[in-house]
Amino acid sequence: MKKVSVIIPTFNRRDFLKEALESLFSQTYRDFEIIVVDDGSTDGTGEMIEKEYRNIKYIYQENRGPSAARNRGIKEAAGEYITFLDSDDLWLKNKLEEEINFLEENPKFKICYTDEIWIRNGKRVNPKKKHNKYSGWIFKNTLPLCIISPSSVIIHRSLFSDVGLFDEELFVCEDYDLWLRISAKYPIYFLEKKLIIKRGGHEDQISNLGWGYDIYRVRSLYKFIKDEKNPYKYRVFAYEEMKRKCEILINGFKKRNKLKDIEKYSEILKNSRKILKITD
Repeated sequence: MKKVSVIIPTFNRRDFLKEALESLFSQTYRDFEIIVVDDGSTDGTGEMIEKEYRNIKYIYQENRGPSAARNRGIKEAAGEYITFLDSDDLWLKNKLEEEINFLEENPKFKICYTDEIWIRNGKRVNPKKKHNKYSGWIFKNTLPLCIISPSSVIIHRSLFSDVGLFDEELFVCEDYDLWLRISAKYPIYFLEKKLIIKRGGHEDQISNLGWGYDIYRVRSLYKFIKDEKNPYKYRVFAYEEMKRKCEILINGFKKRNKLKDIEKYSEILKNSRKILKITD
């Protein structure tokens, strides 16, 4: 049985996927299995895998989104550690070795993530201050936006039994939702080395859809607040962040005269205060 399971969700990214796989084969750490979960591709991905990569585990399913693809991979995985590689990202050759060495030497940590190189439209760009990364009990740092890239993280499989899998009802921000649940119960170590390459700017990227991501973050925060298994103080922190996001959304809805949306998010805030017994 392999030590690490590498899960690659993909959808119509045959050429990107090939490059991602080659970055795996160049890893200095070799004790891993590869699971490609094809989420309904129609671009010949399956034929390419069958022809060129017959030794990896390939799973095809009807299109259900990235959460369902990652969850399918987790359920099929045999490794002690689970890690992900988005099919448009790349790993530097020592990525797995660095993370495994850290976790094996520091067993109090069950999850770690790395720094990253950003490429947008073929050019390297620098992240902004809001994208700063943190180590330890980082729940409050995870609230404003997603600071952990799925391609950078490695997780002991026991965490999924404790906090659950990706939320398949979230088409975006599914990783944000999972990091909230993990960081509320576990310290997360940030390995300050740029060990992955995140490539963006291509037309099929979900982040190009231009949707209001805070709508989905509010859904995650509200769910977290309602779950009484989560520590109360973290639920209050989640409420404070959700309130900021809701107020921004409500102001935008007012400008567009979207009365139903104003009522919806006002009700979310009201219900959350009632749940937490908060009086403003």
